[in-house]
Amino acid sequence: MLGRAIARRLKHDGFSNVVTATKNELNLLDQSAVHSYFRQGEFQHVIIAAARVGGIQFNIDNPVTLGHENGMITLNILDACHRAGVERVMFPGSSCIYPRACRQPMQEDDLLSGPLEPTNEMYALAKIFGLRMIDAYRKQFGHRWISCQPCNLYGPFDSFDPKNSHFISALLRKLYTARIQNTGQVECWGTGNARREVLHVDDAASAMLFLMKEYDGPFVNVGCGVDHSIREMTEMIADVVGFDGQLEWNADRPEGMPQKLLDTSRITELGWTPQVELKTGLKQTYNWWLQNGGCNEISVSNRLVG
Repeated sequence: MLGRAIARRLKHDGFSNVVTATKNELNLLDQSAVHSYFRQGEFQHVIIAAARVGGIQFNIDNPVTLGHENGMITLNILDACHRAGVERVMFPGSSCIYPRACRQPMQEDDLLSGPLEPTNEMYALAKIFGLRMIDAYRKQFGHRWISCQPCNLYGPFDSFDPKNSHFISALLRKLYTARIQNTGQVECWGTGNARREVLHVDDAASAMLFLMKEYDGPFVNVGCGVDHSIREMTEMIADVVGFDGQLEWNADRPEGMPQKLLDTSRITELGWTPQVELKTGLKQTYNWWLQNGGCNEISVSNRLVG
C-alpha cells in the first residue's frame, strides 16, 4: 500500500527514474541479495516502504515473525545503503512506537517514556530499532538519513484479508459482507471507545517526499492531528457501504491502546498538511476495493459510492 502510493506520487511529480522491487524480484531477508541489488542500482535516494504488517490479531499471534522479519529487512537495507553510498534514506515507522499510556497528543520526545502496548510490542520494537539505527548512521557516519512516524494508514492496495488486515479495511469488508448477505447485526471488537488517528496513504506518501526534500533532522510524526473513536469510524464505514444493521460491541475482544493521537506540530511548522478528508478517503478506498475485484468472492454486487 505505502510503496505503491510513494511510486504514484513520484511519477505524479515528474520523476521518471523510479525503481521498485516486488517480493518475487528481491528477497529483503536475504542479505547477499540485498547487497547485490544496491551495488548494481547506484541509487541516490531510498524510501523503505517494505514491512511485515497485519491487524491486531495477527500481531498477537505472530510476535516472532514481526520482530524477526522487520528487524532483518531494516538491517539489510540500511547496511546495503551505507555500503553503496546512498545519499538520502527515509525510514517510515509507526505511531505504535509510543507507550501505551502515553500523554495525548504524543510528541516525539515521548519515545521510550513507558511500556509499549502488549498487542503490538514486537512490531513497535522493530520500528523503534529502525529509527534508532537511522540516528546511529547519522551520528557515526554523518549520513543525511531521516525517519518519520505516521499514524494508522489506509487506502488503495491495503490488504482486505479478513484475518490479517488493518482495522479500516477489515471493517469495510466486514460491513459490506453483512450488507449484501442481509445480516442484521455485526460483531465489532472492543468497546468502540478506543481512539485512533488515521491518514490516507496518499497523504503519507506526500509527507515523506516533502521531508526528503525539505528536512534533515530527528524523526518526525506524520498525521492529520485529529482522532476519532473506533465506534465513530465504524459508523462512518457502515454509512459508506450502506449497512444499516446493528453494531454489537464485544468488550472481551482486544482493542489495543486507548488512544493514539500524534502531535504533528513539527511537520506542520515545516509547511506540510494533509489533503484527504476522512469520509472522502473511506469512499475512495471502498470504491477501489470494489473496482479491483475485492467483492467478487462475496457477491457480484459492486455499488460504488459518490
